[in-house]
Amino acid sequence: MDRTRRGPWWAGEAASGFRELMVSVWYPADRVTAEDGPRAPYMRAGAAAVFGAGAAKILQVDEGAVDWGGFVTHARVGVAVASRAGRLPVVLYSPGMYNERTLDTTAVEELASHGCAVITVDPVHEAHAVEFPDGRVIESAPGLGAIEGGADRSRAALEVRVADVPFVLDRLAVLARGGNPDAGKRPLPRGLGQALDLARVGMFGHSLGGMTTAEAMRVDRRIRAGANLDGPLGYDWTDPGLLLPVARTGLDRPFLEMGAWLAGTSGRLPHTHEHSPSWRALWRNSTGWKRDLWTEAAEHNSFTDYETVLPGLAERLTLPQGLLTRMTGTVDPARFTASRRAYLTAFFEKHLRGRHQPLLDGPSPLHPDVRFIS
Repeated sequence: MDRTRRGPWWAGEAASGFRELMVSVWYPADRVTAEDGPRAPYMRAGAAAVFGAGAAKILQVDEGAVDWGGFVTHARVGVAVASRAGRLPVVLYSPGMYNERTLDTTAVEELASHGCAVITVDPVHEAHAVEFPDGRVIESAPGLGAIEGGADRSRAALEVRVADVPFVLDRLAVLARGGNPDAGKRPLPRGLGQALDLARVGMFGHSLGGMTTAEAMRVDRRIRAGANLDGPLGYDWTDPGLLLPVARTGLDRPFLEMGAWLAGTSGRLPHTHEHSPSWRALWRNSTGWKRDLWTEAAEHNSFTDYETVLPGLAERLTLPQGLLTRMTGTVDPARFTASRRAYLTAFFEKHLRGRHQPLLDGPSPLHPDVRFIS
């Protein structure tokens, strides 16, 4: 709970009046069994119910046809940090606009399995639904939806998210010093605080989360490396003049861009620094290490768990004609998910651990869908 901030557009929506956040911390553990507790759910039941009601409308299926609260992850809750893990680089994750912190669990679990502590941050009052430990479910604040104009709405949401990031890093510093930053002072997993290496912090995000990553790097130098998954670097996809401040200043630290197609443009243009005015501005103004990777057969939501979840649902349910292709393209789901995980892992291995990663040097036959733009 951030007791220095109230409102703006979510004023009155928070029970305490202050900015509250929900985060999950993913980390490597020693070999675990069922005796260590149940597997962690993909979503808590209350949030899953709200999310599922909205998803049912998009998927055009009956409410309850998909048990979002019944999905489980590969993790278990509350187990001790791996005894031989050493100090763990810290990677923050920010999802797309209105989305929950669970939406890239496929990449988060991969990074944790390679020895990172991954902090997934919910955009409370913006996300469809966020469930707190006391059972409260916070839905999207009406005040955000009431803001007219997509660019103004993006700006409002982004400002709140970017302010969240330094606060989360400050709370992690409390944890690393042996304190307990949990608002309810619940017991925390054994060894967690001592394992965090806050001298090695990275961040990645999808869509608005990618925008948040870039802007957070501009305002907080604790973030040493960032990755943007198909997020614009302007407040409006279609207006090249509405650039984020970071696109104008550039970055002096490593930044990875992974894109599909530009949204809202006349014609169909690749989302790369060669075609996107906002990506081009950041590219030209940045002095740090950078890569631009493009996947022709992907779509915007290919960079999320939808890439694997939707094809699975399509095998069991009748989804609207063309929905799968519009959301996740024609790329092979398993192959591209493996590629996305591999490039993100290589990026953070290189820039947070200093380990050479040949995968980042040029195209790989193991990942034929990913094209190196530069």
